[in-house]
Amino acid sequence: MDKHTPLHLQEIIFSSSNPSISRSISYLERSGQLKKIAPRIYTSNLNESPETIIRRNLFKIIGHLFPGIMLSHRTALEYKPTSTGDMFFTYPSQRIVKLPGITLNLMKGPGTMERDTLNENLRASSQERAFLENLQESRKPGPKSKTLTIPELEERLDNIARSRGEQGLNEFRDQARHISEELGMQKEFEKLNKLVGAILTTKPSSILRSPLAIARAFGHPYDPVRIALFEKLFVELQQREFVNLPERNTTQLAFRNFAFFEAYFSNFIEGTRFEIEEAKQIIETSRPLPSRDEDSHDILGTYHLVNNTKEMSITPDSPDRLMEILQYRHKILLSARPSKNPGLFKARNNQAGDTSFVDHGLVTGTLTQAFDFYKGLKNPFAKAVYMMFMISEVHPFDDGNGRIARVMMNAELVSARQTKIIIPTVFREDYLGGLRGLTRRQEPDTYIRMLQRAQLFSSVLVGEDMAKMQEILEYSNAFKEGEDYILQFVDPSA
Repeated sequence: MDKHTPLHLQEIIFSSSNPSISRSISYLERSGQLKKIAPRIYTSNLNESPETIIRRNLFKIIGHLFPGIMLSHRTALEYKPTSTGDMFFTYPSQRIVKLPGITLNLMKGPGTMERDTLNENLRASSQERAFLENLQESRKPGPKSKTLTIPELEERLDNIARSRGEQGLNEFRDQARHISEELGMQKEFEKLNKLVGAILTTKPSSILRSPLAIARAFGHPYDPVRIALFEKLFVELQQREFVNLPERNTTQLAFRNFAFFEAYFSNFIEGTRFEIEEAKQIIETSRPLPSRDEDSHDILGTYHLVNNTKEMSITPDSPDRLMEILQYRHKILLSARPSKNPGLFKARNNQAGDTSFVDHGLVTGTLTQAFDFYKGLKNPFAKAVYMMFMISEVHPFDDGNGRIARVMMNAELVSARQTKIIIPTVFREDYLGGLRGLTRRQEPDTYIRMLQRAQLFSSVLVGEDMAKMQEILEYSNAFKEGEDYILQFVDPSA
């Protein structure tokens, strides 16, 4: 208890052998200022349920009631109660303690070791020890079991490999071997050794059960958090109906006019900025501006892809084909920037602001797993929306990821003879906001509606007269920047 805070202001108060404190607790309870919520536990919080209060102060309560107790088995890995409210501990005496909403399972076992630390009153098995404990036999299934399942343990081992590398996983195994001898858990270590060996392919992988661990063993480790996010987008797309917007720029000239603005805006949004007349000069002459060679080639590279109807009709039918298309298109896109490794997947991690993208070692595995959802989509707009986010979220290259993602998106639409999507400058923050909302808050609705609006706007950019197309864009505020402007929809027939 906090000695400096009056009892009636403390959320958790423990009974005391101190007569003065004991009398104060009794008085406050009789006067309705405290209530008893469990044996030896009182609270001044009269509004919330005992279960809620206990959960919020759980570790404080456990450490006070059982000094020196140690979180062990699955609790030492999860640090929370199971779905049935069970938690598991190692303690000098074996017993079951019931608290509101929580069951404390106290089990006899080896005492604490040097690495089993948490705080002064509460200990926790080290990660290596907890894995060994979770490989013990358990008679109870599910959330009543003191151990996690083998697939769950495999996924946690894969997480170690993802965060620390294979060397880190080997070091983890070496530490577990060392403490297993002190704990008398050699049998459990042999189980752990086989799992780690299977994940690292030094032992047969047939024993593995987790799809995540199996993928790593076969050389395709992936990012499970991103796969869950892609699945959420897939489910949302499957449940929606989308408007049919057939491509109206069916002549070669009209298609190329649209492609010019597509390439212009796709580069402008990434910071490659030209005046519109400068961009026209670059495209018309196929020559870079003397003082801006690399930037000019970015415009040319994008245009060479998006103005080619044959190229833009190509979509992947397998994960290997997806990666092949990505790499050769990226090589064209950034051909003038050798320092950006055009056509090669990233060899180091990248991020934008505080958003870290998929680890470089998980790119091919994550794309392979994510492709299954892509193949499950039938509507061309849904496939385009999914493809764009998948590439943007994985961020497989050192640079040019936004541009290649939009190229891949529009290829889905061209192949289905649907209207391509332009993201005009004035719509940049809406575009980025939709992506961020899905990445950070797992909210697909804003992202989907943003691209629906962009496609609807793009559907009015039609014709063989580039000047007329530019005029519509200007009336729409498409070239504007800043909060003072919004994208205006213009009726081209007016």
